[in-house]
Amino acid sequence: QVQLVESGGGSVQPGDSLRLSCSASGFTFDNYAIGWFRQAPGKEREGLLCITTSNSEIVYDASVKGRFTLSRDNAKNMASLQMSSLKPDDTAKYYCAARHSHVCNANWDAYDFRGQGTQVTVSS
Repeated sequence: QVQLVESGGGSVQPGDSLRLSCSASGFTFDNYAIGWFRQAPGKEREGLLCITTSNSEIVYDASVKGRFTLSRDNAKNMASLQMSSLKPDDTAKYYCAARHSHVCNANWDAYDFRGQGTQVTVSS
């Protein structure tokens, strides 16, 4: 059974940091690019970053460049999204997704498996 489970969300203040995790099971994690997306209330889901099977990070959203970084641990079937200098505009539900490819894609529909998301709220 394929599963992608996000964790680590919560409520933080502006300027804080947060680390989200994406735990995978049921497929060969090493062969999948992992993307992170978010969706704020009333807005469309947007692609943020992706990490390829060879650990290259691709940033799709300029607003997170330099603040968000991705990593993956194939031995643990896990990917992480480290977020720093969080802003109220970062408030959203964050999702990870897995794409059976060596390359990334910014499109949610291009991914084969998707998690249920974890909420991040940034407010003072």
